[in-house]
Amino acid sequence: MAELPSKIAGHPSVRNMLARGRTEKPGAIDAAWLRELCLAAGADDVAAVSLDHPDLAGERPYVEEALPGTRSLISLVVRMNRDNVRSPARSVANQEFHRSGEIINEAAHDITRALQDAGHRVINPSATFPMEMDRFPGRIWVVAHKTVAVAAGLGAMGIHRNVIHPRFGNFVLLATLLVDAEVSEHGEPLDYNPCLECKLCVAACPVGAIGKDGAFDARACATHNYREFMSGFTDWVATVADSADAADFRSRVTESENASMWQSLSFKANYKAAYCMAVCPAGEDVLEPYLEDRKQFMRTVLQPLQDKEETIYVHDGSAAKEHVERRFPKKTVKVVGR
Repeated sequence: MAELPSKIAGHPSVRNMLARGRTEKPGAIDAAWLRELCLAAGADDVAAVSLDHPDLAGERPYVEEALPGTRSLISLVVRMNRDNVRSPARSVANQEFHRSGEIINEAAHDITRALQDAGHRVINPSATFPMEMDRFPGRIWVVAHKTVAVAAGLGAMGIHRNVIHPRFGNFVLLATLLVDAEVSEHGEPLDYNPCLECKLCVAACPVGAIGKDGAFDARACATHNYREFMSGFTDWVATVADSADAADFRSRVTESENASMWQSLSFKANYKAAYCMAVCPAGEDVLEPYLEDRKQFMRTVLQPLQDKEETIYVHDGSAAKEHVERRFPKKTVKVVGR
């Protein structure tokens, strides 16, 4: 350690630290110890992957900006309660998303504390929100949890663009820890995709964002499902500003829409759909009801979401608008700004 100025060297905290002796820099993290730590903290599965993994090349600049010296990424999985996510009552489904998000963020916080106490530099970017909104509308996330989870072998991407865990299916939330150390053992990418390509997600999506050929319309998905996030909120504010008076505003925005936006602002932002996740039967712990009686599965899981009377948000002239009007006569189409 370099020679210290006398004023600093004589400080009680400095003297006490020096008396303890220099802390030995820790080596690689033992994978078995790490797994036990993560499961005890509340994660349902965990795997590590090197930042040098070729599939993570696009993540490197963002990860190194967030934690210079990052060497490994630790991917965490928390499973959700399936029937909550499947419920047509959006309050039930969204509460499951929010509570699972709290659980995985709390687990990540506790694991980070333990790794820090073991001598490592480590951070736990949020599993959900908040995000880096100064970058909006560009990339607002610190690290792409889905990309890391797939590279770590915790699942594969389904045609609905959700990660499907081999056991828990897509009923999972993901988090990622960035740490400045190697891990003794890495996860291996799956040699198969748990996705059945059953196309139930195609049938369930109210805006037709998922194509039978695997195409994905991200704008259509975001316009509806994220109506009370980011751009949707901005469009709502613009409607307030553009209205001539209260009566004009009420003619443009219904009471239920205002109440829903208020709930998202005062509590947490709520998803409008996520039906692609709700109907997905993939995953060894999830498959049985679908395999036993596929028609019954569609009646009890898919059809209630298709028949739900609700407002669907689309852009004028979009394929999503045509899709809703053609496929879902019980749903109300509302054109919103871009």
